Amino acid sequence: MKVLLVEDNERVTRFVTKGLQEAGHTADHADNGRDGLFLAASERYDVIVMDRMLPGNIDGLSLISALRQSGNQTPILILSALADVDERIKGLHAGGDDYLTKPFASDEMAARVEVLLRRKSTVQEFETALRVADLELNLISREASRADQPLTLLPTEYKLLEFLMRNTGQILSRMMIFEEVWGYHFDPGTNLIDVHIGRLRKKIDPPGLTPLIRTVRGSGYVIAEPL
Repeated sequence: MKVLLVEDNERVTRFVTKGLQEAGHTADHADNGRDGLFLAASERYDVIVMDRMLPGNIDGLSLISALRQSGNQTPILILSALADVDERIKGLHAGGDDYLTKPFASDEMAARVEVLLRRKSTVQEFETALRVADLELNLISREASRADQPLTLLPTEYKLLEFLMRNTGQILSRMMIFEEVWGYHFDPGTNLIDVHIGRLRKKIDPPGLTPLIRTVRGSGYVIAEPL
């Protein structure tokens, strides 16, 4: 599995990297939050292991919040010398999945990574439907319905809706949508997304139903439970 390690301490970096490699994982490394955010947005990782206290403007909690807000749901293991309960709670509330206090044993760190990997695999394996309010997307039959009324979606509309629903409550930028739905790694400068969002809205948010898809000016689009 591929792991992203965000840690500024060289000794800890060597220690964690060795433990991950011995467990059969490959690891990319960033020594600050800015580079960690860039790597997390550029590559697909199975787990992210990050230090709570990072240098610069983006510390561990800020990095986690930025990742979650961008729609990145990769499991995150937080490493920290801050052991009190309040700090653990802050880390988990920010979007972390597990919290390991320094100093720690290499075997325990690797075991916690394995647990996060299994949890991720289990969710992916048994997930058969996505739901937001009364909107449902069946991942087996590839059928959609809103308020128990079937919706007819074109293939690209289905793919766009699935991406939105897999990241419920997360603002997705135009670039993220282009990359996931159309496979573009650049903005072609067209109204392609606007057209497809408009079509989805006509089908999912008809008059009489509370709108679920929202435009966040200057940021992108989000699908979420009614306010």
